[in-house]
Amino acid sequence: MDALPRIAIIDECVVDETVKGFPGHVTPLRVRDIGRQGWNILKEDVPFPVALLKASAVAHNRRWMQRFLRHAGVLLCPHGKTTMSPQIFQAQLADGAWGLTCATVSQLQVYRRFGIQRVLLANQLISRRNVEYLVTEMRDCAAFEPYVVVDSQTGIERLSAAARAVALSRPVRVLVEVGAPGARTGVRTISGVVELIRAVERCGASVVIAGVEAFEDVMTSAGEDKDRAVVALLDLLVEAARLAAQSPAVAPTEPLILSAGGSTYFELVAARLSAAAIGRDTLVVLRSGCYITHDHIHYANAERARLARAPALAELGPGLMPALEVWSVVQSRPEPARAYLSAGKRDLSYDFQLPRPVAWYRPGLHAGPQPVPADHEIVALNDQHAHLSLPAASPLAVGDLVGIGISHPCTTFDKWRLIYVVDDDYRVIDALLTFF
Repeated sequence: MDALPRIAIIDECVVDETVKGFPGHVTPLRVRDIGRQGWNILKEDVPFPVALLKASAVAHNRRWMQRFLRHAGVLLCPHGKTTMSPQIFQAQLADGAWGLTCATVSQLQVYRRFGIQRVLLANQLISRRNVEYLVTEMRDCAAFEPYVVVDSQTGIERLSAAARAVALSRPVRVLVEVGAPGARTGVRTISGVVELIRAVERCGASVVIAGVEAFEDVMTSAGEDKDRAVVALLDLLVEAARLAAQSPAVAPTEPLILSAGGSTYFELVAARLSAAAIGRDTLVVLRSGCYITHDHIHYANAERARLARAPALAELGPGLMPALEVWSVVQSRPEPARAYLSAGKRDLSYDFQLPRPVAWYRPGLHAGPQPVPADHEIVALNDQHAHLSLPAASPLAVGDLVGIGISHPCTTFDKWRLIYVVDDDYRVIDALLTFF
């Protein structure tokens, strides 16, 4: 499990110096050959800044999630937008994922290019080209199994009309989406759910209800108020599922899908939805995507909160580990209490919290990366610089290497087309490509 699956199409992709992180004056390489070059991040064999995944942490997270799914008795359809890396997709499917979630038709096109068959499209399709792509792909490939979120009569009618226009021989499976006031998409009330169910019923055989879904991690409140808001949304989802279960528009031979997404509350989602009695068989499908790389800040905090809510999870062994790092160099230290690192907004996520330095290394001095003291803090980012506040007595000097931990992996992955996979000694053993 430590190695990522090989994908022939990607193995043959050629990477050259036009790709951020690939060294100049090096002959362009096929992806499959990058891990054979003997490069080491700590030896500065590649240009900085550089993004990497620690293979041991990724393998640990994959094993932990498999244990959790068995423990909870639920399925996983991870959101691929986190990484948009087909190599990661194949690892998740190899681990038993029920399918993959996407948010946009552009993402869906990538999935289809790499042969992903079961997809949960967690956004309503409205524009003509998007709807046409879906139904045409369904018509042309019998193995393609999409599930599409709806939260409006217009969305349902457009799917139905497009399906009829291409003479689709099977129905479009939809998931009724419920939401919370001020949160994001999804109908807010049971009366709204009833309207959607009736709209699907009017479509005849072109559209069927496959389940009910929500995204619980968009509440604006915090702490216990947010926990209560999440529970209230899940309760609405269950109530909506009970109504849907009675509709003739439900696929008669299939269990009803109950799905929620997010990497913060997945243990609460699993427990709440698994306990729901709606009058027919169900499949509980989680959509957590960030578990595979985790992070150093946002989801690390979520992990601690999850253990507080569900202490029994400690029995599954050590929890998720941060696998994604961006390494930079101390570029300047013009003031005693300020240094500047060679990575910024173009390289690091900053939408949740600012990143933080987690390790440093001085070639010729250290045997391996050393922890960065807590009083070293990134306080601002420019496009290509991180402002590092540090004590005047800090040993950090120009030329030292600094590993940066991030918060929210999704918006770091989308800044890198090439990400190296390293062992625990930071030797490059593989590389993955992203397709944002």
